[in-house]
Amino acid sequence: MSKKHTDVNTLGEFGLIEHLTDTFKTHQQSSTFLGVGDDAALIERDDKHYTVISTDMMVEGIHFDLMYSPLKHLGYKAVVTNLSDIYAMNAKPEQITVSIAISSKYSVEALSELYTGIKTACEFYGVDLIGGDTTSSPKGMALSVTAIGVVEKGKESLRSGAKMDDIVCVTGDLGAAYLGLQLLEREKQLYLSQPETQPDLEEATYLIERQLKPEANKAAYEYFEKTKLVPTSMIDVSDGLASELFHIAKSSKVGIIIEESKVPLHPDTQEMALKFNIDPITCALNGGEDYELLFTVNPKDLEKVRYMPDVFIIGDIVEEANGVKLFSTGGKLHPMKAQGWNHFEAEK
Repeated sequence: MSKKHTDVNTLGEFGLIEHLTDTFKTHQQSSTFLGVGDDAALIERDDKHYTVISTDMMVEGIHFDLMYSPLKHLGYKAVVTNLSDIYAMNAKPEQITVSIAISSKYSVEALSELYTGIKTACEFYGVDLIGGDTTSSPKGMALSVTAIGVVEKGKESLRSGAKMDDIVCVTGDLGAAYLGLQLLEREKQLYLSQPETQPDLEEATYLIERQLKPEANKAAYEYFEKTKLVPTSMIDVSDGLASELFHIAKSSKVGIIIEESKVPLHPDTQEMALKFNIDPITCALNGGEDYELLFTVNPKDLEKVRYMPDVFIIGDIVEEANGVKLFSTGGKLHPMKAQGWNHFEAEK
């Protein structure tokens, strides 16, 4: 009798994680406060603090393409994507570890470039590189970063804390990184077919930078700390706004309605989306890699949010039965779908 063979694509990244870990006992150790299922894990540090831990992996050919990703930028981005998860817990990042698997095509000089980017990120965000591992790979590169942070007990923001009538907010703007990737892929294909062609990216600096050198939202965390504002729930926008809204809705057992007209889009994003014949809101909802913070707050904290730089109020928390919906500029409610970037589909 043959064993059942289930394609991982039928589950997707988060479905696969849930399938593989749902039988694990996450509290065999009394120090484990929060395990799998949020942006980061929480471990008891002392009477007043939790240690916060998050890990992300980047694989060549899946998450990055060295035809247009400079190694220095790649090192920087690998750190930033992990720090974003720490900030999404309303926590302060303190240390990182870096592990790499590399094939023989990489020289010492190339890896030095990678680590220059890692060092630059560490210095900018004030974190220490404290360890890791290096091994060989039969092909390409795999890069894994673990970030470690700290949060005061009672100030942690989980995906599961949103409540009825809470206000839904997001920092920065969305969709630019996705369009930056589309531009880079377009220029790559053009180069492969016509090697003498020079890349035409001068008018898309903002979009390209959002893809190749994103930033974690340290400023938002610092504002929360300064004003003593604790979001009722929070998540970083790494897989598209829609996907993250569904994570909060599922974890908090609530519904969410956001307004299309209030979703922040950079002018360059709007212009380039139209050039690609894509609805700009689609880039924001399903693009990913923005590394902004999506969070909810109690209505009593509305004034604090209004004075927060670079933040946008985009919707409300409603009854779970309402689901996750978009109130369009045309005045209609549309059920949303979480169609964020699929790591396994990208492998094909």
